[in-house]
Amino acid sequence: MSKIVVIAGFAESLIRFRGDLLVAMRANGHEVAAIAPEDDDSVRKRLAEKGVEYHVVPMARAGLNPFADLRYLLQLSQCLRKIKPDVVLAYTIKPVVYGLPAARLAGIKRRYALITGLGYAFTDAEASFSRNLIKRVASGLYKFGLSFATGLFFQNPDDQKLFKDRGLSSENLPTLVVNGSGVDTDSFPVAPLPEQPSFLFVGRVLRDKGVVEYAEAARMLKPIYPHATFHLVGPMDSNPSGISEEMVSSWEKEGLIQYHGAVSDVKPHIAACSVFVLPSYREGTPRSVLEAMSCARAIVTTDAPGCRETVIDGENGYLVKPRDSADLAKAMGRLAGSRELRERMGRTSRELAEQKYDVHRVNSIMISAMELRG
Repeated sequence: MSKIVVIAGFAESLIRFRGDLLVAMRANGHEVAAIAPEDDDSVRKRLAEKGVEYHVVPMARAGLNPFADLRYLLQLSQCLRKIKPDVVLAYTIKPVVYGLPAARLAGIKRRYALITGLGYAFTDAEASFSRNLIKRVASGLYKFGLSFATGLFFQNPDDQKLFKDRGLSSENLPTLVVNGSGVDTDSFPVAPLPEQPSFLFVGRVLRDKGVVEYAEAARMLKPIYPHATFHLVGPMDSNPSGISEEMVSSWEKEGLIQYHGAVSDVKPHIAACSVFVLPSYREGTPRSVLEAMSCARAIVTTDAPGCRETVIDGENGYLVKPRDSADLAKAMGRLAGSRELRERMGRTSRELAEQKYDVHRVNSIMISAMELRG
């Protein structure tokens, strides 16, 4: 039996994205603990129900304050010395960058990183000076953090190639691509398809997620398909790519978008839609798409890193050009005009979710790669 610590940048993600992995580690006979920045009683309670200890190490999620980040590294190392794990798995940028050297300082020999997406800095090919600067800084930080890794997981092959081409990870570091975070197909069962075309976007309200293109596509389609509805679910975000509340309100007043805000349960919204849309510029592997696939929904997403892996173009949905609202509207219009097509593509989505993205398969691969079989 090993003792394992999973380090997260956001407490709730331990439940939503890593909860099944934590349970799988426990099922293989290991002792499991988690570290995140928030003193969240709800997360603590839900992890305890899974048999997982919860520890808090404060972290400045935004910005690069070297003194605050050094404090985070040292406090992580101190916490790890107390827990004394055999294995550490860190995900999201600051836990990777600072968690792996902290684990090395604490004398932990097996140190793994999971790259779940590269975020704001890496999404724009024609980036501004500020975004390019952030990209260079982020690249340097990743290279530093991953120099302490003994294993590295990616959620799509594009990110793996980018890290290799830019020398962000050592050529000798073992790497493995897994199919995202997976989806529990039992928790997201097939839902009956609504009669009328209804489109759904779930995600943070960011330009880089393609929210503006989604609204523009709705504007193009409304006159042609007046009965179609276009729904937006997700929180506003202070990210530099964030969309203002005023802009979202203007879309609502125009009758383009129905905005539902942040929700604790996306299942009713997926069940109420007939097509799931994510025109993102870059992802790790979008969990929201996998959940919609599991519920047997056709998918429209971009031919972009992390997104393109979820769709076989013309089979379970359509791949469109990033940042191209006309191409997006064209694909959405095909599905709006044919219930039979929505049904057929939805069935294929469910098959792919079961065959490729089932969370138990994904977790089994990670557990084997970390040599954590019971």
